[in-house]
Amino acid sequence: MRPHSSFAFTRAFRIVLLFLVALLLAVGAAAQTIAAPTDKTVEIVPSQKWNDTGIDLHPGDLVQASATTAEGGNQPCDPQGVVGLANAGKLPLDSALPGALIGKLQEKSNTPVFIGAGRQLKITEAGRLYLGANLGAAASCSGKYSVKIHVVPGGANEVTSIKSKLASAAQIWMSGQLGGAKTEPAQNSGIVSDANQGSAVTPESGATSTTAAPTSTLSVSRAPLDAGLQKDLQALPRRVNDEFKNLGDMVNFVLIGSEKQVQDGLTAANWHVADTSTPGAVAKAILMATKKEDYLQMPMSQLYLFGRAQDFGYEQAEPYAMVASRHHFRIWKSTATYNGQPMWAGAGTHDIGFEKDQRNGKVTHKIDPAVDGERDHIGDSLQQAGTVKMMIYFTPSDPVQESKNATGGGFHSDGRVLVIFLQ
Repeated sequence: MRPHSSFAFTRAFRIVLLFLVALLLAVGAAAQTIAAPTDKTVEIVPSQKWNDTGIDLHPGDLVQASATTAEGGNQPCDPQGVVGLANAGKLPLDSALPGALIGKLQEKSNTPVFIGAGRQLKITEAGRLYLGANLGAAASCSGKYSVKIHVVPGGANEVTSIKSKLASAAQIWMSGQLGGAKTEPAQNSGIVSDANQGSAVTPESGATSTTAAPTSTLSVSRAPLDAGLQKDLQALPRRVNDEFKNLGDMVNFVLIGSEKQVQDGLTAANWHVADTSTPGAVAKAILMATKKEDYLQMPMSQLYLFGRAQDFGYEQAEPYAMVASRHHFRIWKSTATYNGQPMWAGAGTHDIGFEKDQRNGKVTHKIDPAVDGERDHIGDSLQQAGTVKMMIYFTPSDPVQESKNATGGGFHSDGRVLVIFLQ
């Protein structure tokens, strides 16, 4: 190893070590006050617009809700929604079927989320939990929903996993730098969960992914795409590239909407714009950790599409897990439009740890190779925030199904692009 390389490695190691120590101290302090989980079963009457569960929630809480139809009738309600329900009218949540179980945190809130027959949610703001049926003024279905609600207070499920994650992040980082044991590809757990925004990285598995893969709960239209739109989607590049023209991540989703709709929608879905400058980012993260503040805008590298770097980079993660694990994507505004609205090409992946960059031997993020999970997580987060008009899968004639990104990490996909129409 050359002298300057040795110095750079030592300096990088000290920074990472300092960062991990600071975060572990912060986690230890937070672990001192943790409340016990609670359970409650409530009956929801669909004819009543919103039902007060009596459950007050706080940032960081995990809520697991499971629902069944308690009583039937001529037109029984279904927590997943009722196909073909007549005279549905304007629904509280357009992206869900009529009659579906939905929820929100304030009685007067205008941003309901889909609950369905079962859902695990991460709470980001304080409020009382209200549940109801996704019904318009003219629609109705019979019966009641019996909903079991399990609440794990914020922090109770995070402390041990975060400590393990931080320790393993250092281990994976060291093995990537010093040529340690090979890290096996991560396996997608297939768990449908909105709370899996910080994937556990364990020493035994190297990097185990719990990527949110909510394909089964996405409300995706099967309507045929407009011929002109299909042509524009087919014309999009399949892959992004780095500054050296090495092909990288696949383009796996498209947003259709104005810049304001894109920014407002992503903010509502708890996505954060990444910082644009790398120098000082680690120091900033450590400082905010010691102040018990969250740093959710870690910089991301530049990748290229249409001959330019991304217009925006967004990320989403648990504060303490941001260095090792994060959901993130880049978007580029294309020249194509649909009904006068811009088309944004996006490439999303889920970072689950660290590995060696095959181009230069330096440390880089390791991605979950099952990239469809991240594609669907992006759509699911926007759908929950109530910012989606419609979503449709598009399969190009030359789909990307298995390849490697610019740093050498492998990935696989079903090849579909998720087209998200914003409202």
